[in-house]
Amino acid sequence: MDTKVAVIGTGPTGIYTLKGLVASEVPLAITIFEAESDPGKGTPYHPDINDRAMLSNIASIELPPICEKLVEWLHRQSDTQLQRLRIERTAIQEREFYPRVVLGEYLQSQFLQLVRLGQSRGHVIDIKARHRVADIALRQDGIQISVQRPDDTSSTFGFDHVVMATGHDWPQNIEKKPGYYISPWPAPELKRITNRSVGILGTSLSGIDALITVATANGAFYHDATGQIEYQPKPDSDDFHVTMMSRKGILPEADFYCEIPYIAPIFCTTEAIDGLLATGRHDLLDDVFELFRQELAASDPDYAASIGLSALTVETLAPAYFAAREHSGPFSWAARNLAEAEQNKANRYTVQWRYAILRMHEVIARIIPQLDDEDLKRFHKHFKTVFVDDYATVPHESIKRLLALLRAGKLDVMALGNDYQIDTDRVERGAAVAVDGKTVAYAAFIDATGQHSMSADDIPFPSLQKQGVVRKAQTVEARPVQEEGSPDVTVETGGIELDAAFRPIFQDNLSNKLYCAAISFLLHKLPFVQGITSAEEIGGIVSRAIIDNVTAENRLQLVK
Repeated sequence: MDTKVAVIGTGPTGIYTLKGLVASEVPLAITIFEAESDPGKGTPYHPDINDRAMLSNIASIELPPICEKLVEWLHRQSDTQLQRLRIERTAIQEREFYPRVVLGEYLQSQFLQLVRLGQSRGHVIDIKARHRVADIALRQDGIQISVQRPDDTSSTFGFDHVVMATGHDWPQNIEKKPGYYISPWPAPELKRITNRSVGILGTSLSGIDALITVATANGAFYHDATGQIEYQPKPDSDDFHVTMMSRKGILPEADFYCEIPYIAPIFCTTEAIDGLLATGRHDLLDDVFELFRQELAASDPDYAASIGLSALTVETLAPAYFAAREHSGPFSWAARNLAEAEQNKANRYTVQWRYAILRMHEVIARIIPQLDDEDLKRFHKHFKTVFVDDYATVPHESIKRLLALLRAGKLDVMALGNDYQIDTDRVERGAAVAVDGKTVAYAAFIDATGQHSMSADDIPFPSLQKQGVVRKAQTVEARPVQEEGSPDVTVETGGIELDAAFRPIFQDNLSNKLYCAAISFLLHKLPFVQGITSAEEIGGIVSRAIIDNVTAENRLQLVK
């Protein structure tokens, strides 16, 4: 009898998990549950969730191939299909950024190819669209799933392995009170915001997504005779104006050219990090920072000198890194940075300090799970922001749209600092923002700070909660120097306690073949696991763990 595997969710993580599973030489019975009616597109790329103008923040060259590369898939589409996707055939390039809905079409195509491939290899694959998993319960000999069917009836299924690839968790009702939105998704909800003052909390890609959605409801972007992007407001949108706001009041930088695959670091290497991990110590952050400092100084001595790198610490790096941008107007900086990024792309020139930080973030991420609670807090509060800013650059077109809105008089950016208040109670619509003794009311207000880290208490499956098999991640407590051999004391800090294959860690005599591959629950200890590249890595780890287990059990049966 074939091993039964359930995959919950058909976004990128579920798709890359399926890619690994269909490579199994042992036949599997794979059931795929998807709450939406069209499996394979994934929430971040679904047309019902995203505005067609929203751009993805991953270039084609960075997207791990599934059955084929994105550009290969685009090239073999008909002219009619490309026209429907609003893509010029001559503009298909490896370093191009495409709309989110285009990636959704690509992912769905790859998903269906994987299903056919798996079936041709002898796997039984059953896709259950519009089936929402309502509960998961572990048993001694398997895992039970309760599912709400399209006709609102319920069914129960039993599996040997279950993969939670549920991805992002966006609220179903985002307008909590008139004009106050707690998420920019689903984007169509924001289309109702017309001819009003709008406040957007967040200036990163999520904030830009919200901005572009509202902007296209109040006007249109177009190319003028010189090819420059401009914005034309609708005739009845005189009151439409957006203020984007964040603590620093800065905008993300434009995507920068660099060599892919990455060139290996010299000092901050995997071997160096593994050497620190091998010591068994938990107070490692300052040692990691020293490796970071050596790598950055060697990669770009002039930049290192300009920010005074030799005298910086974990706590003072971010202020030095952001200082120049904070002291420039956000749009002046954005325009200069865009011009530099476009020139560097044309010349295939890499800014070495940016590239060094980009290459180090995945290496340094290896140390995070072993940090004690004090260093973990220091990392999240001080160090992480530099890496996130460096790798969360945005498409050049996104910056061009921001500048077009500025020229049209429809956009400004506000620095909130650390002392501000957002009040939704004393206004009829939207929210009022108080900063530096001044209060400004916005008829519509959108919280676009993105997907937040979730913890064990947020698991949406009641039986797992009742069984107590999902608990907050354990972190070693920072203490003064202890006597040699004294045991570590752990504290719960957040996220979910998982093993290396993303399985919950518990002592009960229950199945340990549940895999938590939902990114929102991993951010606490794996802070950089966002985007499609992380989905590929997680899907690969989970599928290998399942195949290794199935292969071992199959061999055992043959021996018997």
